Amino acid sequence: VQLQASGGGLVQPGGSLRLSCALSEGTTNNYDVGWFRQGPGKEREFVAARRWNSGTNYYADSVKGRFTISRDNAKNTVYLQMNGLKPEDTAVYYCAARRTGILSTLRNVAAYAYWGQGTQVTVSS
Repeated sequence: VQLQASGGGLVQPGGSLRLSCALSEGTTNNYDVGWFRQGPGKEREFVAARRWNSGTNYYADSVKGRFTISRDNAKNTVYLQMNGLKPEDTAVYYCAARRTGILSTLRNVAAYAYWGQGTQVTVSS
C-alpha cells in the first residue's frame, strides 16, 4: 500500500487549502483513511478519518466545522478540504491508511500501518 500526499503550501489566516492523498491500487476497499499532522515540537495528532464500510467521517475537535475529509473511489484519492485556517494549523500533514478495524482506535497514530510522506502547511500572515 502506497500513499502520496500533496497540496500543502503557505496560506494566510482565514484562507483555504485542499490536500490530496493518492492511494495505490487495491486500497479502495477495506481501508480506513486518515489525516494526521505534526506541528513543530509536537507529537503527531489525529485530524480526520473516513471509515471505509460506513463512509462516516470523524474529526478532531480542533478542526470540526472547518475541515472536511472526502474520498473519490474512482480516482483512488482522499481529500482534506481545510477552510478557515489558523496559525495553529501549521504542521506537516500526513495521510495514512489501515485495514478497516475497531472504531475506537480510528484516531490512534499507532493503528495505521501505511503512511504517506507528508506535506507542509504553513498558516501565516
